[in-house]
Formats: sequence, C-alpha cells, structure tokens
Amino acid sequence: MDFVRKLVPVFLFASCVLLVTINDNRVEASHRIYSRLQSVPAGEVKQLHRTAYHFQPPQHWINDPNGPMYFNGLYHLFYQYNPKGSVWGNIVWAHSISKDLINWEALPHAIFPSKPFDVNGTWSGSVTILPGNRPVILYTGLDNDKRQIQNYAVPANVSDPYLREWLKPDDNPLVLPGSDMNASQFRDPTTAWWHGGHWRMLVGGKRKHRGMAWLYRSNDFKHWVKAKHALHSASKTGMWECPDFFPVSLHGKNGLDTSKVGEDVKHVFKVSLDETRYEYYTVGKYDPEGDIYLPDNTSVDGRDGLRLDYGNFYASKTFFDPSKNRRILWGWANESDTADDDTAKGWAGIQAIPREVWLSPDGKQVLQWPVAELETLRGQKVDLKSIQNMIPGKLVEVKGITAAQADVDVTFSLASLDKAEEFDPNWEKLDAESVCALKRSHVQGGVGPFGLATLASQNLEEFTPVFFRVFKTKDNKHKVLMCSDAKGSTLRPFDIKQYRPSFAGYVDVDLAAEKKISLRSLIDHSVVESFAAGGKTCILSRVYPTLAVNDAAHLFVFNNGTEPVSVQTLSAWSMSPPKLMNQNLNF
Repeated sequence: MDFVRKLVPVFLFASCVLLVTINDNRVEASHRIYSRLQSVPAGEVKQLHRTAYHFQPPQHWINDPNGPMYFNGLYHLFYQYNPKGSVWGNIVWAHSISKDLINWEALPHAIFPSKPFDVNGTWSGSVTILPGNRPVILYTGLDNDKRQIQNYAVPANVSDPYLREWLKPDDNPLVLPGSDMNASQFRDPTTAWWHGGHWRMLVGGKRKHRGMAWLYRSNDFKHWVKAKHALHSASKTGMWECPDFFPVSLHGKNGLDTSKVGEDVKHVFKVSLDETRYEYYTVGKYDPEGDIYLPDNTSVDGRDGLRLDYGNFYASKTFFDPSKNRRILWGWANESDTADDDTAKGWAGIQAIPREVWLSPDGKQVLQWPVAELETLRGQKVDLKSIQNMIPGKLVEVKGITAAQADVDVTFSLASLDKAEEFDPNWEKLDAESVCALKRSHVQGGVGPFGLATLASQNLEEFTPVFFRVFKTKDNKHKVLMCSDAKGSTLRPFDIKQYRPSFAGYVDVDLAAEKKISLRSLIDHSVVESFAAGGKTCILSRVYPTLAVNDAAHLFVFNNGTEPVSVQTLSAWSMSPPKLMNQNLNF
C-alpha cells in the first residue's frame, strides 16, 4: 500500500485537503497548485482518451460528487470542479441536471468562495431534503483563519425546477471545530437523518491516528450540538474523508430513505481513507437511541476491510432515489496520469457510472450494479456462441462492436477446480493487489487466469486484462482473485510518472457449488469499469493506450490456465454517447 501511495501525484487528492499549513491546531495537509495549468483554451483539450459515456465536463478538473439528489422529477449532481484549469484548484460546486442519469445539462455553479466562512474554499458535502420538500446543501468551507468549518446553502427560489441559484445565509457557519480538534482534519458533512426529534449529521475527522465520525444533532437544522461521543471511530486508520452512512434493507434490492431505522434494516458506514486513497466500508447495526454504530463481526474497519471499489475510485456518495425506490452510489474516478500529459491538455477526472447498491442476501456486503438507464446507450450487439473448453493460451476476439466504447457481459463456467493453485500462506500478509502483481495474466496457473483482454492492440503489445484466478487454501476452500492489471495497458515509457497499478480484490463466491462466475466490463476509451459475480467485487481502472485507441482497439476473451474454461454466454454492445453531456458549461 505504501508503494501505491508513493506513485499517486499529490494533486490527485480529494478536494477536502487544506491548502496551506498554519498554527497550533496541528494543521498537516497541503495541496500543490499548478498555476501554469490553470487556464487551457478549449481548442487545446485532448480528445484521444476522453470518455464517451461517463460523466465529464467539456474540460478542466473534477473530483468528488458532492450531493447527488432526486428532486421534483430531476436528478441533480453537484461536484467539485475547477473552472480555470485541469488540475486541482479554484474549486467550486458545479451543478448538472438530468432526467435519466445519462444525459446531463450543465447549470451555473451552485457554490463558489464568496463569504468570510468559505473565502478560501468550498469543499465537499451533501444534500438533505427537509420536510416541505426543501433541499439544503451542507458543505465544508475554509475561512479566513484557514479552518475547515461546516456551512449550509439553500435555493434562492425553491419553485425553480432547475434550482439554478443557491444562497449562503449570513448566519453561517453551522459548526466550528472544537478547540481540542484539528482544524484541518474536519470536513465533508454527510446527508442528515431524522430520529426522535433531532437531525443528525456526521463530519469526518481524526484524533491523533484515530479516524473519527463526529456526530452532531439539531432540532431545527441550524443550531448544531456535538454529541459526547462519535458515532463510530477506529484506531490506526488516519483521517476519515467523505464519510457516508445509510440504511439498507435486509430483504431485497429496494433502497431506503436515509432516516429509516428498524429491525429489518442494517446500516452501511463508508469512509475514504486519506492515507491509502481508497474507500472502505462496514455493514452493521445502528442504535438510534444511543447513537452508536457497531460493525458486524464479518466487517473489519480500515485498510483490511471491504472496499466499494478496488480501483481508481474515491470520495463516493450515495443518495436515495424515491422515484424508483433505490439507493444510488456515485464515485469519482481520478486521473492516473501526470499533470504534464492529458491533464495539461485540458481535462482530468470523471465520475464513475452511477450504481444501484443493495445488501447481499447473506448480509455480509453490498452489491453494486450500473443503473439500468445505461442500457439505453447500447447499440450494435454481438452474442458470442458458447465456447467449450478454452484450452491454455486460447484467445478469441469479440468482433462486430466498437471495442473502445463497449458494454460486455460474460459468464465463464468451470468444469473442475482440481488444478487450482495452492494459496501461499505468506500471501495472507499481502493485499490482493500485491498477489495480482505476482500472478499477472501472462503467468500460467491452474484454474485461471481467464477473463477479458480489453483495450487491446491487434498483436497485444498493449492490453488491459480483467481476469480471475482460483486458488485452493489449506482447508481445501477456494479463494477467487479478480484483477484489472494496467501494467501493460500502454507503450508509454514506464517510470514513476506512469501510475499503472495491479488493481485487485477477492470475490466472495462458492465456485465449488456454482461452477460459474460472471464478469461485466464497461469500456470507455480510458476507463475499464468491471463488476464480478453480479457486483460483489468492482474495479474501475484508468488506462491510456497508444495503439489500442478508437477503431484500433480490440477485445479478446482468454484463458491462460491449464484447466479448460468455457464461455457459457457472452453479449457485447457498442455504446453510444449520450445526446447531452454538459455541453452548456460555458460560464
């Protein structure tokens, strides 16, 4: 994990990190500002690796999805945006609206630094819809004393269907850091929830090296009091950025309003760890009377725990969609390249495809799946006939689609697991990424590696493999590794400026009983966003091929294990771009 952190450029960090260091409140973090990249003419925006159907403005830097919401028939996405350049800086709350989560129209920026309580920054937060159908933004501002403080904003005209203009009342701020708290480690208020006569919200922070979810209560949404204890905390986890806390039903896929509690409900607590740049979550029970959250014994806090996504995915946020009774997860897919390359040409960062999220039937994890509306972009379809017994080294091209802009859904069947490799006990000390780095797609195994070679050049000089490898543990159980390996994704010179990780996670699936495993990959020029086993393990990777671009990109199915693997079903679609993708962003 430390190796990965060294490779991530400082400017990729979430918007909530402090700009400068100050005084006696143990201020620690800082951002690098690339002034030479703060203004790039639109004509210089490089298009080669721009995505076609992922959310993205025409140019410049974006990061955290701040407060997505459904309001009066429209989806609203607020997100961190630099209107002046392709790197972090000058951050505002940009605002786009949609009827279908696919086509987006840009509106004037909702929030930008303008008041003493946010003059040095308008950073991440959330939206809560109050009784009477009144939306309120909660956000972190950086004041004249360089403290992170919590503020609110309201629509100037709630009857405006687009909510074009937002006001920041002068009775801000709502919450200040206490004298015993680190003023630069106190940010990202959550969507509030109501119970027993009070609103509650969380603010992320840390105390020494302990991650904290500070809890605040209010009966009027304006006067907030810090609770005597945090809702949750964990030692040796560092700063908890962008916390999210929401209920999930024990039965079925239906989403729940954020204030829902009860015996048929569990809660998910998610944080973005500043130290690792990854997100982790636990599933557990929330006691609304004592205001305590306790993870189940199947969930582990911190970097050894569950992750929403095992790739380039950070600062995610969920919201309840009452129009379709679902909870939607949105995350930021940051740039994995350097400031002097694509980002210097005028754009950096995308939002992942919005995902529906619900509790798995066993209650141990959440499942994620691209929203159904994405399927409206599907065009030309190819169905690959069943391929029985793909032998070692077998490579089959999927033809007839635009391989650089596709949606691929494949199910592999396994006749036997007898030749599964032994899982080295020493690997228990390693994370899945490290095991993937040792066992890449070219390293022949027993059962696997098998999967998809995406964004591949004709002769495989470049490709991004997304694959499975099955191991056998000492107790004769099977451990399934999923990898999305960017090491061979481009012919660009490999040095510390090129971030090409072996993203990986384990998939909780009983292959001995099921004898099959599915993989869906959304391929979009510089993005490969993959979902294993119906959304149990997800990996989003940013890659930058030089040969496998546009019409020169290819897609293959492969098996490099000694045990034959069959393709039970494979459907692939060319994906069309949305009709609207923020083209009106001209202010």
